[in-house]
Formats: sequence, C-alpha cells, structure tokens
Amino acid sequence: MQHSLRDRIIALSGIFQATRLVQQVARTGMCEQAPFEVSIKSVFAIDSATTEGIYDDAINVAHGTRALIDQLGGAQTPNDTTKTRDIEMTKYAIAVMVLERKLIKHENLLTSIVEGISNAKAQLAHYPMTHENVIANLANVYTETISTLKPRIIVNGENNHISNPNNANKIRALLLAAIRAAVLWRQCGGTRWQLLLKRKETLNQAKRLLDEQSPGTLH
Repeated sequence: MQHSLRDRIIALSGIFQATRLVQQVARTGMCEQAPFEVSIKSVFAIDSATTEGIYDDAINVAHGTRALIDQLGGAQTPNDTTKTRDIEMTKYAIAVMVLERKLIKHENLLTSIVEGISNAKAQLAHYPMTHENVIANLANVYTETISTLKPRIIVNGENNHISNPNNANKIRALLLAAIRAAVLWRQCGGTRWQLLLKRKETLNQAKRLLDEQSPGTLH
C-alpha cells in the first residue's frame, strides 16, 4: 500500500502528541485528557486499514500537529511570534525514532509487546481505557521491553511529579504510544532525513492538515 505525505504527518503528529503529553505529566503532574485518551487508544490499534484509522480521525492528533508545527518553526497565525522550538520535546521525539529502529531488530521484544498489549486489552472488559490499572499494565510493557534498549529515554521534570507512581506509569504508557506512532511513521515511508531535507514540505502539509480540520480558520 502506498502512503501519502498526509499519512506521514498524521503519524508524526502521533509522536509529537505523545511526547508533549509526557512533558505535561513530568512538569505538572497532569495532562490534557482528550489527547491522552487518543494516544492510549492508538496503542491498542494493532491493525487498521488506514493511517488515519489508528486515531479514528486526523483531528484527534491536532494537539500533536500543532506541536509539530511549533517544532518546525512555523507560526500558527500570521502575527504569531510567541512560538519557539522546544528542544527537549524534539529530543524525546528523536529518541523515540531511534529506539523504534532498534526495536524492529528484536523479534523477541516485539512479540512480548504484542502479548503485553493483548493482556492490557483484556482489562478493558472491566476498566475504562485510561484506568490506572490499564495504564500500569501498558507502563509495564514499556519497562520490560523498550526500556531495555539503549539509549534509554530520560524524562526531565519535577521530581515530586515523576516520582509519583501513577504519573510514572502515564509517562511510560505515553512513550509506548509514541513508539507505536513511530512504527506507523516508518510504515508510511517516514525517515529522519525527510525531516531535514523536506522540512518546508512537511511544515506546509502539517498546516494544511490543521486547516482541513477547521475549514476557514487560521491556526
């Protein structure tokens, strides 16, 4: 199946949405609930006929699309001069891409991830998708698999937030969602070189995607 630049932008938005939420939890102990639910739900979307189907609709990763535009240096309104690149979030996103490339070489870890996600999915018969028990299970999947690869992603934030077990689980579950988005991005033909060599094209498509979600408005 051929994938378009739009598909790659949706997948990239998934990466940046999850990593921005990681930042929010680490810094404040909280994160925006709607995009959090979308990111967690994507982990369970093992198979989908379309890229957009992983997130049900492209509008559900608008949080990440805006973050992507910020990181590419694109103001969301003509007079917006307040947006600056967040180096920390970019590092998280790149680290996720690096780990995903390493992960695909370890079939045993991939098998463990699929099994772990299946176990977590079975909990959905008893708990809401973002219940702390489900999140803890997904966090354990990340700890037992992806976290064993080097270099590990070091998340910075307020110690009182990061040391809270529920917050730590949210962060790890979100990193698992970011890895899932990175897998999708690679499957859509995405490479890190494209971000360097086709930055303007990527930025323009990301802006079009936002405009498509809210016709007639500027973001």
